[in-house]
Amino acid sequence: MDLKSTLLVVAGSVCSFKLLNTILRFLPTPEQALNKSWRWRNISTSLAHSSLSGAWAVLCFYLQPQLLEDLISRHSLLSHSLVAVSTGYFIHDLLDVALNRPCKQSWEVLLHHSAKHAANTENTTKYKNAARMTQNLNINQRFQFDCIIQVLSCFGLALTSRLYVGYCVVSLLIEINSVFLHIRQLLLLSGRRNRTDTTTPRPSVTYSVTSWLTLATMFVFRVCTVGWMTRWLVAHSEHMPRFVLTMGATGLSLISIMNVVLLYRLIRADFISNTHNTSGDL
Repeated sequence: MDLKSTLLVVAGSVCSFKLLNTILRFLPTPEQALNKSWRWRNISTSLAHSSLSGAWAVLCFYLQPQLLEDLISRHSLLSHSLVAVSTGYFIHDLLDVALNRPCKQSWEVLLHHSAKHAANTENTTKYKNAARMTQNLNINQRFQFDCIIQVLSCFGLALTSRLYVGYCVVSLLIEINSVFLHIRQLLLLSGRRNRTDTTTPRPSVTYSVTSWLTLATMFVFRVCTVGWMTRWLVAHSEHMPRFVLTMGATGLSLISIMNVVLLYRLIRADFISNTHNTSGDL
């Protein structure tokens, strides 16, 4: 695709995911997720992208296995289109996270309790809780911004130069694990973690299967994929400009940190801890 066609695909992707997110506003939301409706829509939209891009990436390598032989200069219309569509999604997600209502509400809560800080001890406790909530949200949101911006930088380079498209497609294999991560989050948000036919809290069959699939695909499509990408980057570092190598190393570093955090939280929540998280946070 030429640059004009590429930009049209990216813009169409942004609009399509925004339309999907808007449609979700008019669809039934589980009762337990009503107070987190924005998060429900955001994760549902992410699930749609993960399902699409994960299957699309596998299809690219199935139809063109020689793509793995040259991840720098070799690409096809199918692989180039995949990177363009995913770029559009990441742009939508960046804007959605930046403008989401929960972030705005957390600042409103913080300012509200700050004004009443000197009133009594109860308000002081509320102020501290609001401040802690806002601080945690800001840290998570800033890291998420950093990851998305880094991905957009790498994908943007691939789209405009038509180089490293294959490498970007390899990175999208991670989305196969994201499918199960998002399903797990939706089960938590909808209150379907535990079985309803027992008095003691026990994970449902659906949640247990999803949890094990999340763990298995995390090792295969996150840990192994990022490890392979790192090895490839080191092996081909002499054939890459320094700024491209820096972008790739930075992106892999951020993804590696995120993978460690996700793996730790998953094991702690589903395989070690006896607590039952229903917030939808991994």
